[in-house]
Amino acid sequence: MTAAPATRPPLAERLDLAPHPEGGWYRRTWTSPVPAGCDCPHQAASAVYYLLHPGEESAWHRVSSDELWLWHQGLPLELRLGGTGPAPEADAAPTLLGGDPAAGQHPQLLVPAGTWQSARPTTGPALVTCVVSPEFRFADFQLHTHHEGEPACTA
Repeated sequence: MTAAPATRPPLAERLDLAPHPEGGWYRRTWTSPVPAGCDCPHQAASAVYYLLHPGEESAWHRVSSDELWLWHQGLPLELRLGGTGPAPEADAAPTLLGGDPAAGQHPQLLVPAGTWQSARPTTGPALVTCVVSPEFRFADFQLHTHHEGEPACTA
């Protein structure tokens, strides 16, 4: 995980984004209402803007809900999926999230619930939206901690 810069980048300032514990910048933009008559423990879905600049990364983490990444602007983002084991797989290959399908980029990518994930921008900033269903809650979020003797997993 990389520390956020001391000052917000201009786009983070314009979108009122705050530092995210896994790295990068974010702001929740939407949380669905609970449907009438539903006895659900939490909301059906939520969405955030998420911004990464070169030198920043989304550290290995997983959430207990499906997460859909939607690319908006900037350069492509490398998203790695590291399996569902007790730690991310060290050899996770990147998939490019971006706006040029002819170049092998994907405008959206789904990370299944419980899957380790990590992301970093290629050579410039990338702005995405992440939609999590059921809603994202920090109680359902696990940030990977590297343990002695375990293969290093870097994005």
